[in-house]
Amino acid sequence: MLLGFLSRKDLLSTIRNLSYLPRWIVVGIDVMVLIISFFFTRLIINGLGLSYITLNDKAPYICFLLGVNVVFFWIFRTYAGIIRHSSYIDAIKLLFSQISVLVFFVTLNFVFQSFYGYKIYLNTALFINMVLSFCSLFLYRVVIKQVFERFFSERNDVKLPRTIIYGTDANALAVAKSLKLEVPTRFKIVGFVDKNSQNSSKRMMDLPILILKKKLPTLMRSINAEGVIIADKSLSKEERLVIVEQCLEFNYKVYIVPLITDWENQKEISQKVKKIQIEDLLDRKPIVLDGKAISKQLKDKTILITGAAGSIGSEIVRQVLLFKPKIIVVVDQAETPLHNLCLELNVLETQVEIATIVADIRNKDAMNTIFSNYHPEVVYHAAAYKHVPLMEENPSQAILTNVEGTKNIADLASLFKVKKFVMVSTDKAVNPSNVMGASKRIAEKYVQSLQLKSNANKTAKSTKFITTRFGNVLGSNGSVVPLFTKQIAAGGPITITHPDIIRYFMTIPEACQLVLEAGAMGKGGEIYIFDMGKPVKIIDLARKMIKLAGFIPEEDIKIKIVGLRPGEKLYEELLNDTAKTIATHHHKIMIAEEIQEEFEILHDEIEELITIANFHKKEAIVTKMKKIVPEFKSMNSTYEVLDK
Repeated sequence: MLLGFLSRKDLLSTIRNLSYLPRWIVVGIDVMVLIISFFFTRLIINGLGLSYITLNDKAPYICFLLGVNVVFFWIFRTYAGIIRHSSYIDAIKLLFSQISVLVFFVTLNFVFQSFYGYKIYLNTALFINMVLSFCSLFLYRVVIKQVFERFFSERNDVKLPRTIIYGTDANALAVAKSLKLEVPTRFKIVGFVDKNSQNSSKRMMDLPILILKKKLPTLMRSINAEGVIIADKSLSKEERLVIVEQCLEFNYKVYIVPLITDWENQKEISQKVKKIQIEDLLDRKPIVLDGKAISKQLKDKTILITGAAGSIGSEIVRQVLLFKPKIIVVVDQAETPLHNLCLELNVLETQVEIATIVADIRNKDAMNTIFSNYHPEVVYHAAAYKHVPLMEENPSQAILTNVEGTKNIADLASLFKVKKFVMVSTDKAVNPSNVMGASKRIAEKYVQSLQLKSNANKTAKSTKFITTRFGNVLGSNGSVVPLFTKQIAAGGPITITHPDIIRYFMTIPEACQLVLEAGAMGKGGEIYIFDMGKPVKIIDLARKMIKLAGFIPEEDIKIKIVGLRPGEKLYEELLNDTAKTIATHHHKIMIAEEIQEEFEILHDEIEELITIANFHKKEAIVTKMKKIVPEFKSMNSTYEVLDK
């Protein structure tokens, strides 16, 4: 049994599973070290023909020496730290305790010398003993720390990925230290990369500093590294993207970590090291908001948000909260997502009152009750049906929600003199090729016509109607990113509708930030379009996501072309053929100058469309839509015959 315990495998397991030594054991080891240091000091002093303790009865004075050491251990709490995590703080505590012991006994010698004419201890021996004790106490802690690091970093049962850290600054060093202490260990750090080629002969944390002479994948191949953690805070986003693209090309894993702050502990740092996400690969610069204008519009106000449980609506809720409104009224007909949002908001420590209402924007009486009870001052209208193939099959639902629902909210906003009504639209409303896009274009036209009517009547304190229009949002419900993620998790294939299809992409927070900004700057009647950056080829997006997941496209995960869906375009637009753009003070936001229609004519057309939609006659509905939106030309759809 004893032999079994002492076997290497069991012993390693015991050491690994030992979280920390009890304090009395640490004190016991420290006393043992003190005893050894004392006898080594005595040997040195005796060799010089001197005596450490001048009195004949030495035993009580040896015990007194050890006892005083233990007292100062207790005062400086030298035993309180976990030995395998020892640092310079522990060294300072040990040094102070030993200096205090030296000062105590030198003072004691001085007192005895003054009153009795002799010293108990030899001062030179006390100094030598202090130096030996300090060195021995700290040395054994360093040895134990190194042993534990070796055991935890070189596990026999788990092969850790060999990883390099890109950077040699304080940020990179903090990341490396935190990962060394991480349990369980995720990486075997094998070196640091210096992009400036200045430290080739130096080492950090006993690891080599690698010079980047060629592309990073070449360096990684030479040292058999499997991944890289980008921790260099001096890298620009463009430089970071180049590194990521190079590594993904050769299927190396890439991890990123944000800027480390001085007050973060090492556990927090290690938790922030994460795989790079597809959002991180968007070549987009951070958005700078006009906080004062937005705050002026939202602070201490009552805000109503429709579609609040959706991916866009819920992010608008989160961002509006930051500007400390008086009340946020969140409205959605989807019970479970709304409940999940409630649970999320309840955790937040906020003074903002949040009213959660399950209701359908198609029910005008229910919406009227909400407006009557809360009298919102700003409305963000994000509720809509948005899935192109579904709406192509169910045009009546697209009209009843996207058109009638918007009409209900817009009419009530005008009736209750809401200050601003901000509608979230889509680039699919531009030269629409499907029912969903056309329904959103009709909603846009109606909202604009309300503003035109208000301007004509010169109504005091009239509602300002504003529309925001942007493209695909990464990670939103129904977008390709969650779909591709599920398909990759299932082992493929990833389905692409067409090899040449391209889309503009934004992140959810970015889109919602621009909605708030546009809402603040809007004077009424504008359709704001956002700078969507460079278009992304969907097949390239799929390949990158496969590589980010650690697989090889077409080998591990297949890409399958399934053909364009009904109503789907190869590319989306942000402007109609006849529209022009006007710049604003924000470089990412422009105004689309669309032809506006008179309210009365458009109102009658939309009322007729809603009546037809209630009869659920598909062709009749789409025919009427094409009359209201002449640029609506169906693509890959059964409704193409209506264009002839």
